[in-house]
Amino acid sequence: MAGTDSGHPCLSCGACCASFRVDFSVHELDEQGGPVPSGLAAEVTEHTCRMRGTDHASPRCAALTGQIGVKAACGIYEWRPSPCREFAEGSEACQRARARHGLAALA
Repeated sequence: MAGTDSGHPCLSCGACCASFRVDFSVHELDEQGGPVPSGLAAEVTEHTCRMRGTDHASPRCAALTGQIGVKAACGIYEWRPSPCREFAEGSEACQRARARHGLAALA
């Protein structure tokens, strides 16, 4: 989602972090040798876990800081799970997330 480049549109967005369920392999957890802090994930199956907050009716990842559409950032950006690393700015999913939160589409 958001990095450290202040000109990056994700730093004023955060919509993806408050729109989708984020499931990933348990092997991505820090307790399994991966980068994702285990305290921010909930077990789904013995092989899959989910970022806390992303399975609510109105999802909001526990790692998201700030206000959507104003100033937002990932509190664990360097340690985020693979679905977040693979999420593409301007993709169809990005545009859906932005629309869900009343934000204009990215050019």
